[in-house]
Amino acid sequence: MEQLRQELHFGGMKLLTLAALTGGPKHGYLIIKEIRRVSEGFSGLREGTLYPVLHILEDEGCLKSEWKANPSGRDRKYYKITAKGRAALRAQKEEWAKMVEAVGAAIAGL
Repeated sequence: MEQLRQELHFGGMKLLTLAALTGGPKHGYLIIKEIRRVSEGFSGLREGTLYPVLHILEDEGCLKSEWKANPSGRDRKYYKITAKGRAALRAQKEEWAKMVEAVGAAIAGL
């Protein structure tokens, strides 16, 4: 059961991360803020969770990244969703909606 929970959480983080980047490129902290905003704080996302997700999405070709100078401190790595990432987001949204619907139907009579 714990493995299923972790897989669902990780899949949800990938979906939320892609969704957070549809409004334009963001660095890690801004991605976290956006995910917390849209999930109304539900996600419980921390930096230690986000960066592995970002690296996997980048390896999959769903994101591109680039370093940008930050006049007030360290340079920041900005992430941008790719066309492949937008297609993955659409597919994941559909899959997630089907799963939510199926789980809702399964527990409705309990």
